[in-house]
Amino acid sequence: MAGLISRRVFPFLQLTRIALVFTAISNSLCTLFLWTYRRTGNPVIAHVSARECFAIIFMSTGLYGFGMSLNDIIDRRRDESISPNRPLPSGRIGVATAHIVCAFLIAMAIVADALYVQLSAQGWISMVLLLFTAALIVFYDYAAKYLVAVGLLSLGLIRFFHAVVPAPQMPLVWQPLLLLNHVTLLSLVAYRWEEKRPALTPIHWWLVPGALAVIDALLIALIAWRRATRMGPETTLAQALWITPALIAPAAAAIVFVLLAWFIRRRSATPREAGQRLMLYGLLWLILYDALFVAGYVGWLPAAILIGLLPLAYASVQVMRWWGGVVALSQRPAFKRVEL
Repeated sequence: MAGLISRRVFPFLQLTRIALVFTAISNSLCTLFLWTYRRTGNPVIAHVSARECFAIIFMSTGLYGFGMSLNDIIDRRRDESISPNRPLPSGRIGVATAHIVCAFLIAMAIVADALYVQLSAQGWISMVLLLFTAALIVFYDYAAKYLVAVGLLSLGLIRFFHAVVPAPQMPLVWQPLLLLNHVTLLSLVAYRWEEKRPALTPIHWWLVPGALAVIDALLIALIAWRRATRMGPETTLAQALWITPALIAPAAAAIVFVLLAWFIRRRSATPREAGQRLMLYGLLWLILYDALFVAGYVGWLPAAILIGLLPLAYASVQVMRWWGGVVALSQRPAFKRVEL
């Protein structure tokens, strides 16, 4: 059984980075819960059907796995020298099979979102957002990741649009905006600590936060105008942007993460190790943000559902790491002839 898992199942899980898919699922479910509360009020659980939740779960899984598998397909030649234990360069998955998996995942995301549109009466714009997010993923994998600043901003925008697919009729600005900013800045710092190439320059340190601030301002202005138009001229800015004390907890969590990043850097043996740990904990932190938003705006029961994804995601990461080490040890060592 262990041999079957290592030869058949584990390579596909590794190709799609399935351990961290729970972060994407959490982002989408959070938006679904917030939109349902805004539309129908409490209890949210009574107004969200299981079929809607499963449709969102399959949509997020397909879209996330599509991006990760496409990235490995594109990088397979480079990975032969820097990451030979990955499924494609190690030969545990063939290139044709990886293409089939990638196509199946994006098809699954489209079908699941089409089902969600029918169940929730969201309309065609949800599908447009899904396809736009998929196109943004393709753009990142093929081009943006080689352009440093563009790539870092693209990662944040992918999270933003992925999160709003379930609720395009009423984007909830603060949750997806926090995801956008957190992922972009997290990726920027992790990129520097891991000493990736091309190296960051002072221009990048100004350009990425500056462009992020412009994007934030444009999105906030657009959403405030749209909401104020729908709600009437008497609408205040706080009402249009849904500004309440519930924002305090996510903001506090962002500050705590900055302290956690400092602690990670101090306790890591090398900058590269610090960058890898920062990226892992930073992605898991997204689930905490989602749970706090739902706890503040909706209630503790749906928030408990989201926070339950956190230990599940962490355990999945540890299992994948452990099994990856087992597979690496069991593989035949490669020897090269040295010319003297």
